[in-house]
Order: sequence, then C-alpha cells, then structure tokens
Amino acid sequence: MAIASLEKRLGSGVKRAAKTWFSPHMAAASRAVSERIPLVDLVLEIRDARIPLSSEYDHLRNFSSSLKRIIVLNKMDLANRSEIKEWMRYFEQQNCISFGVNSHNTDNIKEESLFLKFLRARVKELKKIDHSSYTATIMLVGIPNVGKSALANSLHQIGRIGAAEKGKLKHAVVSPIPGETKDISSLKVCFRWLPSKLMKRIGSHPNVYVLDTPGILPPDILDVEMCSKLALTGAVKDCLVGEKELAQYFLATLNLSDEYKKWEKLCTEENERSTTEHRLRFLGRSELDAKRKRQYPTDHTQDFVVHDARRTLFSTISSFHGDLEKEKDLSRLIETQFTALQEAFRVASESGEDADHKVAAKLLNLYRTGRLGHYTLDSLPRNIQ
Repeated sequence: MAIASLEKRLGSGVKRAAKTWFSPHMAAASRAVSERIPLVDLVLEIRDARIPLSSEYDHLRNFSSSLKRIIVLNKMDLANRSEIKEWMRYFEQQNCISFGVNSHNTDNIKEESLFLKFLRARVKELKKIDHSSYTATIMLVGIPNVGKSALANSLHQIGRIGAAEKGKLKHAVVSPIPGETKDISSLKVCFRWLPSKLMKRIGSHPNVYVLDTPGILPPDILDVEMCSKLALTGAVKDCLVGEKELAQYFLATLNLSDEYKKWEKLCTEENERSTTEHRLRFLGRSELDAKRKRQYPTDHTQDFVVHDARRTLFSTISSFHGDLEKEKDLSRLIETQFTALQEAFRVASESGEDADHKVAAKLLNLYRTGRLGHYTLDSLPRNIQ
C-alpha cells in the first residue's frame, strides 16, 4: 500500500527521537505514577479517540483490576463517530469500561452530564456506601497530549460550581505541545450528593480528588505505523519529525478516505459566491469593500479560508486520474495539493521549501482542530468477534 512507505519513513524518524522524549523527568514521573496506581480508587486512562489503540498507556497493559480502570476516549469531536462506537463495543468485549468525552468543551462534562454522573456512580459502587464524608482519589494517566490536564480542569471547575464552593480556582497547565505537565498535581472535585430523602441540603460529599499526571510514552516503540499515528495526532513534538512530513502523511490519509466527498457542495457555493461578488461590483464597491475588510486572508482559521482549503482539496482529489494505491501516484497528488494550497492559504510565492512549510503548519493546525474532517486512524483488531 502506498501509504505504508510514508508511515515507515515517518515512524523511523519517531523511533530515532525516542531518546529525546524519554527524558529523566519522564522516567521519574513514570516511576511515581506506577507507585501511586495501586493506592487510588479509580484510574482514568485517557486515550485519543482518533487512535484508541495506539494511545494505550503502556503501564496499564498488565493492570489486573478492570473495576478500577476506565478508558476515557477524549477528543471525540475529532474522530469518526461511527467507528468510535465500534471501538467502545470492542472494549466492552475485552471487559474494559470505556467512556467518550471532549474535555476542551465543558458542555460535555457538566455535572448533569453522563460523564460526571458515571464517575459518581463508579465511586459510590466501589465504596459500597450510600453517603459518607470519605475522600476518594481518581488518577488521570495517559500518553502526552491526550487532554489529561484539560479534563482535570473541567472536572475541577464544574464540580466546584455544582457544590457552590468558593475560593480561587486552581488550574492544571494545558498546552497543545506535548510534555508540558511535569509533575503530579491534585485538583478537588466536589460531586453534589443527596444522602437520603430526609436531607434537605445537598452537601459536597464525597470529596473527590483528581490527580493529574505527566504524559508518558514508553522508551521504545517498535511499530512504525503506531509511531506515525502518535506523531500526526501530536503526542510527540513536531520538530522531532518535521511538519512537512506530517502534513504529507495527513494528506495521504485524507486522499485514501471518503472524508473529502463531504466538501463537494463547496464547488457549487464557490460559483454562487463569484456570482454574488459580480453583482456587488455592478451595484457598487462599497458593500463589497466592507465585506472584505472583515476578512483576514493570512488567518487560516477564518471560515472563508477553511472553505477554500476544503474546496481545493476536493478539486485536486476528484480530478486526479492516477492510482492512489501506487506510491508514485500518491506522491504526485500530494505535491499537487501542496502547490494548490499555497493559493488557498494565501501563502506568498516564496522559495518552494519555505512556502511548503507554511502550508504544512496551517494544514496540520486545521486537521488537529477538526476543521478538515473527522478521522479514526486505528483499525479494529481483526480477531474481534
């Protein structure tokens, strides 16, 4: 398969960089997390919903207690929803409890939401009591950049609001760059709890503390395809492998999927937009100039730039007549797309490599924020029943 050569080249680069990411602080954090896992009430293993298997936390492979471990598939809004449902059925067959969230959207984890109710029920079930003033501890673990700190912050914030607690809000550091969390930190989550029908006042028991932990990758990953997926989703720093190579891998993934077909109507909309602008020119330039002043062509996150990028990608793929299963043809299409995207992203006609790197950076950002489709990169194991 043509994409395999890209995965091999990218994955080999990630493997060579392994000594760089497994720093002394990651080794120390790895030991600290392993020591604390047996002591906590619940372990939330945060995984990236785009790579449910590749983002597995290595230290939990031999974790025996399925009751204490919950697999949380984060960044659900970036993944293919139908495929994620299949993954959750797979985890159920493996006797693993799983739940899907999007930690960067607090609407998904408000107290009345299923996730907080689910966690509360799990804590209550494990403690085997109806009401108490005990303290429970939940530890969040996972590889870098899967959203552990964002989830910890959301649970902390919504829990405090629900319990009407006052005081300064504590935050864990959240960053799109992997490796920003250096130490284990604790945040308090107060679940609203109704001990009995005779109680009029809703208290803040039990007190639940969430331990946010640094992202940890194993010191060596043998599978080059897994390495490529980790790099594309941002689990390792882009500088270790190169933004252009990552963007090429994304384009290969897009070209071999059906995701681009959703953008077919953009070509019709482009014709309608051209007709509208022609009418405005005929009537006068004031309205057209006012419209354009509200647009910032160099900002690739603006809707009209994103639409142009989608339309460009649809046009290049749908008009291509080569065989995308052949490496040479796939590479030729990707090269064509890089050139066409320079215009869509309003990248000035500079030297080729500099322009390509600007296109790559913008393309990766749009992919990682869900503006260019929803992808689940991992395939279900073949031995699934």
